[in-house]
Amino acid sequence: MSLLNKRFETPYNTAPFSNIKTEDFLPAFVKAIEIANIEITKITDSKETPTFKNTIEALDYAGESLDRISSIFFNLNAAETNQSIQKIAQEVSPLLSNFSNDVALNSLLFERIKSVYSSKEALNLSIEQKTLLEKKYKEFSRNGANLNDEDKEILREIDKELSKLKLIFGENILAETNRYELLITNRSDLDGLPEGVIEAAKQTAVEKNKIGWLITLDYPSYIPFMTYAKNRALRKDLALAFGRKGFQNDKLDNQEIVLKITNLRFKRAKLLGYQTHAHFVLEERMAKTPKNVCNFLEDFLEKALPIAKKEFQELQNFAIRTDGINHLEKWDSAYYSEKLKQEYFKFNEEQLKPYFKLENVIEGAFKVAHKLFGLSFIKINDIDTYHREVLTYKVVDLEQNLVAILYTDFFPRKGKRNGAWMTSFKPQYIKNGIQERPHVSIVCNFTKPTKTKPSLLTFNEVTTLFHEFGHALHGMLANTTYPSLSGTNVAWDFVELPSQIMENWCYEREALALFAKHYKTGELIPMDLIDKIKSASTFQQGMQTLRQLSFGLLDMSWHGTDPSPIKNVKKQEKVAFKQTQLFPDIEQNCMSTAFSHIFQGGYSSGYYSYKWAEVLDADAFQYFKENNIFDSKISNNFKEFILSKGGTEDPLELYIKFRGQKPKVDALLRRSGLLN
Repeated sequence: MSLLNKRFETPYNTAPFSNIKTEDFLPAFVKAIEIANIEITKITDSKETPTFKNTIEALDYAGESLDRISSIFFNLNAAETNQSIQKIAQEVSPLLSNFSNDVALNSLLFERIKSVYSSKEALNLSIEQKTLLEKKYKEFSRNGANLNDEDKEILREIDKELSKLKLIFGENILAETNRYELLITNRSDLDGLPEGVIEAAKQTAVEKNKIGWLITLDYPSYIPFMTYAKNRALRKDLALAFGRKGFQNDKLDNQEIVLKITNLRFKRAKLLGYQTHAHFVLEERMAKTPKNVCNFLEDFLEKALPIAKKEFQELQNFAIRTDGINHLEKWDSAYYSEKLKQEYFKFNEEQLKPYFKLENVIEGAFKVAHKLFGLSFIKINDIDTYHREVLTYKVVDLEQNLVAILYTDFFPRKGKRNGAWMTSFKPQYIKNGIQERPHVSIVCNFTKPTKTKPSLLTFNEVTTLFHEFGHALHGMLANTTYPSLSGTNVAWDFVELPSQIMENWCYEREALALFAKHYKTGELIPMDLIDKIKSASTFQQGMQTLRQLSFGLLDMSWHGTDPSPIKNVKKQEKVAFKQTQLFPDIEQNCMSTAFSHIFQGGYSSGYYSYKWAEVLDADAFQYFKENNIFDSKISNNFKEFILSKGGTEDPLELYIKFRGQKPKVDALLRRSGLLN
């Protein structure tokens, strides 16, 4: 039996990465599926009357080893992949899809679940147990348990195909990101770029045996160039390269994959009795229906559009006045927005960066968590990691009890996809009276240290770190019995509340005073800069809101209707973007072909949830602000009802228990400057 199939004899049962060989994964998956099938068969073959314990609870604990291996493998595929891992992913995904369907379409198992479900009123279950029973019943009824045998086979083929297509979509985007390089050999083409960005570009060139300065599509390289580079032609080249990922009619093209994914999702939904994929997905979200989502997005659009148009005209006028640019293009947006912001607020991101050394910001997040939730983070070196840059921490409470193990991974690499995310290698749950604590990871792509400077974050990167740390707190502070209800296993339009609320502390003096110190002098960030950060927080919020809404509307255009008439991905996207479009369209660019959130990740029919959760987080943080941002009673309530409960109760009910009332949209409108 593979090392992966056993309980790890390591500190805190952490993954022994250095002892795991890539070739170990496939046989380990096969063995874990075999073990999980034995566990399922034990439930279905039982001669005992179906009960909550011998059926529902047993089912939730089944496949524990398979879940663990899957977490380790697919996290590596996102953060430290290679061709061998990607090949195994292609082989493993159909196996997992088949196993998942074997369980979901197991009629004997569903009969036992139905038996327990039909007698639920007489069972005297706890709230968490009732939720688990409801969830298990719906997992089966919503995923084909009531289909005839022929339709069950069709469902299997759809799910198998979808699992492959999503993997290929992500692999293509990673390959596109890695293959593009903008090598600059003329020093004047770097005009406008901060010295730290120039040094990082030089270092990247050296690492790739190139002479000059290398700009890539990795965010720490791409975003500063688009924000500061004076050379408009090079900004255009870079923007076009970024925007045509998956849209070049070559072997990495994702257009056909987008059409296949959306049509398969629609076919699946129809097979299960739903009008569209969005109807299927949203039934189990706070929003409930596509109509509610579209109304939500349209309401915000109505408020944001006039302000966004005004901001855009202001930006256009500024570009004319500054450089005689009569027609703003997308590659001008970040550059002139930054210039205009500097004119308004008399500061720029580069003034802030010396106060946001990565290590200090991490420590600041830890201090905020300590003041709010009584957590301490102890750096430890006896835990194996998958890359030398990954750091590990033991997280303990005020009584020094183990809360979680935290991994942090902050810099771009060839085998790592762009963006930032939180994930876990092991969930929290209680089994046989033993409390299993979670192993959580934060993965980002921040600017690497150079020979002369540490990693200095932009303010946007600071809020990104706090955002992912909020997700991590949701995972670390989980305190539920069942793994499928633990941590971030909540309604998708609720999962962003813990992450987005944490960003608010980045704007508060009392919080910034804990960590925003100059990396050379140790001087605390000047109060006037904090005031400018807060003042600038509503800068171009109309345009920013419009951008978020456009992504949500694009998502719903793919998943809220029958996609079968759609033959042209770009044409469909232009229609979806029409009411939110400010900049001229770029024919050779397409967002859908690189929209990993909805075509690879779990955000299909759910991208609206970022804005939805903003309503929750603004309302929740206003509660803190009305009292104190470190108020112990409010933070204890947030910990008890939001962070620790996972998916054990209805999210709106949990929010009301925390807040004492339903969320109101006014706080977000006020914070965004959209309230007249």
